[in-house]
Amino acid sequence: MFSKSKINEPGPKEATAPSAPSPSADAPATSSAPAPTSSAAPAAKPKPPASLLSSDLVITGNLKTSGDIQIEGTLKGDIRAHSLTVGESARIDGEILADDVVVNGHIKGRVRGLKVRLTSSARVEGDIIHKTIAIESGAHFEGTVQRQEDPLATGAKPAAASPAAKPAAAAATEPEKK
Repeated sequence: MFSKSKINEPGPKEATAPSAPSPSADAPATSSAPAPTSSAAPAAKPKPPASLLSSDLVITGNLKTSGDIQIEGTLKGDIRAHSLTVGESARIDGEILADDVVVNGHIKGRVRGLKVRLTSSARVEGDIIHKTIAIESGAHFEGTVQRQEDPLATGAKPAAASPAAKPAAAAATEPEKK
């Protein structure tokens, strides 16, 4: 892991620090203070910024990422992400599955999230399955709201209901063919 680099880095820096103060006491003190800060920053590995889909972008297809997405454009498909922000100009037609969902725009489809927030400009037509939800005054919502302890893990239940519905639909079309 990082233990090898941490052991190797402080050793040379400590050896360099005593030899550096000899020529100039002020310069090494300033140099030694930023050095630990810079070595601590790479170890922290800052989180990358959210991927941004601009307002002029139209996508037909599914999106899947372990990171964060901010959508300002139009998407016809499903989204799976860690965190999703739907911008005011965004229009999504599909299912959303994310840990954290903030809706400012228009969604037509099911939303599944641990934490779901509909802002005052949100327009959602579909069911919301959540652990926690916040709906601001002015948000437009048509559908049902269901609280589940883990809404992300129960995605297989609706799929199990779909095959049962398909044979009934197929049976209904068969008599029409005869």
